Amino acid sequence: MDSLTLQEYREMVDNIMETNKRTGEMPAYANIKDFTISKKSYSLMIEKVNKFFLEMGRNPRSVKIEK
Repeated sequence: MDSLTLQEYREMVDNIMETNKRTGEMPAYANIKDFTISKKSYSLMIEKVNKFFLEMGRNPRSVKIEK
């Protein structure tokens, strides 16, 4: 898996935020569709999506999985 759809990305972020609320910490990894994404990778993904949104005024259609 090289990228996530916007829907998959949002699901991943929702799961990360739920874990953060429950434990008070960001999870060490995120799982989406039997694929594991490290904390470093998902942090970079969130950063890039936020930057894209600020620059373009919209969300991207897909999000590349950072490695």
